[in-house]
Amino acid sequence: MFSRLSDKLQEVLKDLRGHGKISEQNIADAMREIRMALLEADVHFDVAKAFIARVKEKALGEEVLLSVTPGQQIVKIFHDELCVLLGGDAVPLHTARPLKILMVGLNGAGKTTSSAKLARWLKKQGRHPRLIACDLHRPAAITQLATLGGQIDVPVIQPEAGEKDVLRAVRSGLQRANEAGGDVFIFDTAGRQEIDEALIAELVRVRDAVSPQEILLVCDAATGQQAVSVAGHFHSALGLTGIVLTKLDGDARGGAALSLREVTRQPIKFAGVGEKVDEFEPFHPDRLAGRILGMGDVVGLVEKAAESITEEDAQRLEAKLRSASFDLADFLAQLKMVRRMGPLENLLGMIPGMNKLPNSSIDEKQLKRVEAIILSMTPSERTRPDILNARRRQRVARGSGSTVAEVNDLILRFNQMRKMMKKMGNLKKFMASAGHGGIPGMRVPGAR
Repeated sequence: MFSRLSDKLQEVLKDLRGHGKISEQNIADAMREIRMALLEADVHFDVAKAFIARVKEKALGEEVLLSVTPGQQIVKIFHDELCVLLGGDAVPLHTARPLKILMVGLNGAGKTTSSAKLARWLKKQGRHPRLIACDLHRPAAITQLATLGGQIDVPVIQPEAGEKDVLRAVRSGLQRANEAGGDVFIFDTAGRQEIDEALIAELVRVRDAVSPQEILLVCDAATGQQAVSVAGHFHSALGLTGIVLTKLDGDARGGAALSLREVTRQPIKFAGVGEKVDEFEPFHPDRLAGRILGMGDVVGLVEKAAESITEEDAQRLEAKLRSASFDLADFLAQLKMVRRMGPLENLLGMIPGMNKLPNSSIDEKQLKRVEAIILSMTPSERTRPDILNARRRQRVARGSGSTVAEVNDLILRFNQMRKMMKKMGNLKKFMASAGHGGIPGMRVPGAR
């Protein structure tokens, strides 16, 4: 996410921080490079121009130029303006009960999947969502929504077989949702390959029939400027209340995210950061700004840890460490806990400075190989790695499809890690600083 833009911005800002004194020429040169980086990231030209003008005006202020640390001051200005560009503070959903949400967008943006992801997220917040299928144009849309609803255990209200009238389907779905209970109704509407008058007219009729408190546009981040154009059309016709930005994990440029808020004046409320139903989160402008500038997102990391790791698991791990009985079975369990938190590239991006690690340090294939090696051991070998003699190591290597050298490397690094953990002291204080989901830092055996 934003990798190209992030690398360029960090390079320019690092150069500014390296100057003891900063001149107007230094700032002008830096702003020129940053403007080009924004345009290469597919940020809208007018948005990039206005953003650079605001940053430059503040950076040329007397208190910055005469500051003891002018480079740091400019980085702060840049961070603050980036937060403003992304929308300032996170904007929550409307508090109405029942809350009616209309999901709109073009085909392929991830509208149906995002509807299910939003329902799952709301369910985790203690709400009782209902998914209402309203897409009568795409044959597989209703089946897809029903399948996703089954995966997340959220009821899906489907139109009658053969129904062709979208308004009748919407009114029937709304009535049945009210009868079935629930306090959030999510309407998955039809899309098209591109905006046309028929689509807009249909959505206006659906909006008028539903009277939703939220109209969320689902936009594919990878479409860049097209996403900005689409957002403008939908907003002028429907009056959007927010945006769901999908496929942020796959877009190296990310310019759409930096343009949508400025162009539509509507907040980005959620972001899809992966294909799985749990890879969906509220959009926090300040956190994303920090990640773009290499400052990380420690709060987001702690939240992910708290979601993925139970207090019981954390206490059991602490007891193991206290008694010096941490073994390969425990290590495998901890490795799986970390992987439940999401792709390692995303997690490392949340840790300040860690986004500069070489790819080999966060190789998912390497983690799978480590798991395979440990799973090829017997329970007694996992508990007592010291019994792994040469013959046993050869068997483990054959069983896991790895080499004896890789097995030896895993055992060596594990023993080093266990020694380090014995010296860590009271893990409870560490976990208290991160909710109940703290994870001791460790290097994955075999990673380079």
